[in-house]
Parts: sequence; structure tokens; C-alpha cells
Amino acid sequence: MRFYSLFSGCGGFDLGFIAAGYVSGGGLDIDKDACATIRANLESSVTEADVRESLQGVVSAVSTCDVLVAGPPCQGFSTIGKRDEDDPRNFLLPLVAKIASLAKPRAVVVENVAGALSGNHIKHWSELESRLRTAGYKTANLLLGAEKFGLPQARKRALLIAWSTKFEGAFEFQSNFLMSLPEALSIRDGASNHSPVVLVPGSRDDLIARRISQGQKLSNVRGGPNSVHTWQIPEVFGAVGEEQKRLLELMMRLRRKYRSRENGEGDPLIAATLSAEYGADCRSLLNLLLDAGYVRKVGTKFDLTGTFNGKYRRLALAGLSPTVDTRFGQPKYFLHPTENRGLSVREAARIQGFPDHYSFVGSVASQFRQIGNAVPPPMAESIAIFLRGLLTQR
Repeated sequence: MRFYSLFSGCGGFDLGFIAAGYVSGGGLDIDKDACATIRANLESSVTEADVRESLQGVVSAVSTCDVLVAGPPCQGFSTIGKRDEDDPRNFLLPLVAKIASLAKPRAVVVENVAGALSGNHIKHWSELESRLRTAGYKTANLLLGAEKFGLPQARKRALLIAWSTKFEGAFEFQSNFLMSLPEALSIRDGASNHSPVVLVPGSRDDLIARRISQGQKLSNVRGGPNSVHTWQIPEVFGAVGEEQKRLLELMMRLRRKYRSRENGEGDPLIAATLSAEYGADCRSLLNLLLDAGYVRKVGTKFDLTGTFNGKYRRLALAGLSPTVDTRFGQPKYFLHPTENRGLSVREAARIQGFPDHYSFVGSVASQFRQIGNAVPPPMAESIAIFLRGLLTQR
């Protein structure tokens, strides 16, 4: 069976389908480095181009294939981004259906972040599905967790499968891949794309990292044992008294209780509400915290200065890695479980299920971007194996 890979990225889909016995019928991506990575590792003919400017050629290539796989850009849908409903890249989702309706492959697989199925953004996904059904395909929407495919990662992805055979059964995927997080991080010295960079002792990042244990993160908007607050790291953020800490922790809870918006982590508070909940006039404490940089004014209201949900997330060897995203190499977002450093490209690739012989091309930032945007190969292989059975039911 032949497949065509649209928005190929660095080849996660390609690698999985080839491992399942499929033959590549070509691919396309706009990212120069991602295309170079595929060419360095796979016998795939990938074209570096914008699909919107290469539509006729893509349709022609897809028409010779059994399966069209596509991983359109997720930036407009991702919850770690701006989630712009009108991001031009969002409209590439329904474009996949246009190509399928013209080329008529027997099956179509589209992957994206779970955020594509939430809020007003779902309109693009719904248009994709509607166009595919109009073109005569049956469709199914799935939300798959990477751990179900043996990956040591808490990563959920939306999947739309469209097919033109008589298949009416359940979607059940199996995987022979199984890797724990300690195994993923056990990498021999000299491995390709593995150049760990230890934080400079005494630097700001290093001092923060020393306060973060496995499974913890720096967060001022969540309580509990897994959150370390900035006011608990006085050597970096400045010392505050016990009453000031009490007020900061109260603000952390109340900003989620007294809401003025429908989204976001929480909202600023008026001084009267804070004083009532605190049990005394707290305006003088607020002024001290303003001067110390822990609190900021938002109009006439007050809010915490650091309202990020979590930075410096230290992976826990006993659990799953957070989703490998494009920022995975930056220590201010992710930390190695036992060392004061970020993750290496090879460590990120292993958590994603790429084999050690698969090398990545481009700058380190580009390599992390490629891996974070990739479909995990073991997931792709399982989908490919399932499709092989689905397509036999003519």
C-alpha cells in the first residue's frame, strides 16, 4: 500500500507507515529543515513547498496512493499559544478534505492537537469532516493518548479517520512499543543530537531549578505539593514576611473564585474583597507586595505578578513526561528529572518514540520544533497497521 504525507514535518507519520510495510508515494512540507531530516533518514521523496501553491501537484501524487496522512499546523489550535480563531494556518485543515475529494485516496488520516476540538476552533475541524463526508467518506473522530502506544508521555492528539470501504467496526489500536521514562533518558555518551547543557551554577535558572523536585513546577496560580511559588524562592525573587505570604496564597485562591471572565487562569481582585477575605485591611500589605514585585495593579484591581500555570517543570522518573512540545529544550519550561538542566534533542526524540538512528537536521531550536510538532512514530505505525485491515474490506 502507498501513502502520501502532507505537512510531513520531520517524518513521524512517514516513519511509522514505512515500519508498517507501506511505501511512500511522496510528501510535502514548507519547513526546509524538516524536509532535510526526512531525506537524511528515509527513502521518501518530500517536496519543500507551500501546499496552497502546489495544489495540482499534490492532488496528482495523492491520486496514486491508498492513504493520505496529514498533520496540519497546530499553532492556531494549541492551548499554549494565542488560539487565534482566524490564524491562516487553521484553514489548512479543510484544505486536506479538498485534496482528498479531488484525489480520492481510499483513506485519510488527519492529526492535530486536542485543542482543535474545543471552543470555537472546532469549526475548522467540523468543516474538514463535513467536506470529507460530502466527498463520500465515512468518518470517525478519536482522541488518543500517547501512553496507549507505549510512549512515556502524557500527550493527547485529535485524530480524524476517513475511509471509503465497507468497514463498520470498532477502532482498536495495538502497539508493540514500550518504553519507560528512565529508559528513554538512558542515553549513551556520543549519541547523535545529544548534547546536554548543565545550568550555570548560581545562575537564576540554576537557583530556581534547585528548588524544584521531581514532578513539581514553578506556579503561582496552583496550590498543592506539586507547585512551588515564587515567594518560596527568596534568593531569586526576594524575601517576604509571613503575613505577606499569607496574602499571596489567599490571592492565589481567590483570583479563581471571583471571576470576571470566562477563560484564563483567574482574574484580578479589588482591595475590598481581599480585605474581607483576609479579615483585616490589607492595603498596606498590598503596597509592600507591589514594591517587592510580587503583585501588580490592573486598573483599580490587584493581581499576582507571575500568573503562568507552570514553568521549570521537572520530569518525574516514576511517571509520564509532559507533552513534548517545541519548547522542550528550554529549562525554564522543562527540567531533567535528576540533573539541573533542560532536555536534549535525543531525549525528546526518544520520549516521542523516534529510534536512536534517526538524526535531526538544523539548529537545535529547529530540531526541538520538528520533534515537538511530530506524530510519534509508534502511534503512526499502530494506525497504519489498523488501516491495512480496514482497507481490505472493500
